[in-house]
Amino acid sequence: MAASQAVEEMRSRVVLGEFGVRNVHTTDFPGNYSGYDDAWDQDRFEKNFRVDVVHMDENSLEFDMVGIDAAIANAFRRILLAEVPTMAVEKVLVYNNTSIVQDEILAHRLGLIPIHADPRLFEYRNQGDEEGTEIDTLQFRLQVRCTRNPHAAKDSSDPNELYVNHKVYTRHMTWIPLGNQADLFPEGTIRPVHDDILIAQLRPGQEIDLLMHCVKGIGKDHAKFSPVATASYRLLPDITLLEPVEGEAAEELSRCFSPGVIEVQEVQGKKVARVANPRLDTFSREIFRNEKLKKVVRLARVRDHYICKKDLPAAVAHICNPSTLGGQGKWITRSRERDHPR
Repeated sequence: MAASQAVEEMRSRVVLGEFGVRNVHTTDFPGNYSGYDDAWDQDRFEKNFRVDVVHMDENSLEFDMVGIDAAIANAFRRILLAEVPTMAVEKVLVYNNTSIVQDEILAHRLGLIPIHADPRLFEYRNQGDEEGTEIDTLQFRLQVRCTRNPHAAKDSSDPNELYVNHKVYTRHMTWIPLGNQADLFPEGTIRPVHDDILIAQLRPGQEIDLLMHCVKGIGKDHAKFSPVATASYRLLPDITLLEPVEGEAAEELSRCFSPGVIEVQEVQGKKVARVANPRLDTFSREIFRNEKLKKVVRLARVRDHYICKKDLPAAVAHICNPSTLGGQGKWITRSRERDHPR
């Protein structure tokens, strides 16, 4: 009986010990364990495999994939990162830019702005096409000029009060329909995902006037087309209390884990600890610093249960650091040169 339980643990759990991790290698292949038929079977896979959506909103999605191997979970992650198409700025025609931001850097920043548009409604632009059409291109105009605020207080030093349009945001981007796009897409459906992404800062007399072409692409061609900022997965935590934990020890045990993992209940006048929600735990292994409690808890992860999470592009964070950006493809075309200070 004990041997059977040990085999089952090796097949289904990755165990975290004080000084190492056990059962890290995949062992569910034919002939590895006597009495177990681990040959792959399609019917059994279809019966055991499931996807449970845990949380979904406009900015993130969390779901569980159960009954698969790490290679399949990683394949889903790579597909989300590199093979799901989106719309992004591909070409920038600069008519005037007297801001402190150079044309090339400005074009890179515009490329990282996530565009709210369904890529399934557009075609890929053919290689070599200079002019876009309504079936493969979205066009945005950005035209902002900074001026002084004549109503500002004389002793004010706040730029928000002294200047008008001194901060250029994505809300200043105006969608210009091509062909019959105005009839196909209701007003407000084609826009940047966020309207408060800072693009540049201006001072009186400075101006940005440019035209952007957005096309359909995938993340493996360029990171700006990636539909997610992060796509990650982790194994479902499995926390088992090997013996009852009561009294002050229950409170102490609760403090060793992330909030919400261990719950302390009142049972017949005694404080009793129980595992409430193990998926909240980050496995800090704080429990192994407690000499009294480390032997009453088993930390493990379910081998075939993956918690997957994806977030929308963190454009607000990455767009502020131009040094991290790399260039590829057609980014910028100056339509009219003007002498202006840099």
